[in-house]
Amino acid sequence: MIRVKLCGLMSVQDAAAAGQCRPDFAGMILAPGFRRTVTPETAAAIRQTLDAAIPAVGVFVGAQPDEIAAYANRGIIQYVQLHGSEDAADLRRLRQVCALPVIQAFRIKSADDLKKAAQSKADYILLDSGTGTGERLDWTLLKDFPRPYLLAGGLTPENVAEAVRMLRPFGVDVSSGIETVGRKDAGKMRRFTEAARSI
Repeated sequence: MIRVKLCGLMSVQDAAAAGQCRPDFAGMILAPGFRRTVTPETAAAIRQTLDAAIPAVGVFVGAQPDEIAAYANRGIIQYVQLHGSEDAADLRRLRQVCALPVIQAFRIKSADDLKKAAQSKADYILLDSGTGTGERLDWTLLKDFPRPYLLAGGLTPENVAEAVRMLRPFGVDVSSGIETVGRKDAGKMRRFTEAARSI
């Protein structure tokens, strides 16, 4: 079955609404400077609100391994998502201090980007168009991609079923597409999850 990741949760209310949908992953932005960034205190409250069976994913951009490990050691996150320019050496350094599974995100604009993604040593990879912009990824680039991946970039309740049918990804990731006027929308969360799993 397709995996669903609801990302960019910003409050305990978002966590409660996401939990009703039973996603496979729930994501929080733990990198500074983004609209959806949450504090460590809010992240801890979100983790506490989520059902224990739903893994929380911490999204980081260029963070130091010790910073990431601090969230892991407190039990706030169960997966790490790297959304910067981290390379294989960065991944090795992270694994020396943090045993959590790693999702590495790649912004896909060309065949070269896809080649780098395919060679990643991360446990999972995520193919995106940007960082929470809501811009749709060019799906035609992903034809015959050689390894399982999470698909992100411009997914909505209206187009996610088409994406799953066409590409058969390992999972789908959404943030902007489940918002109304910049806030998470419980109805859109539910419709997105149901549409993704309908295929």
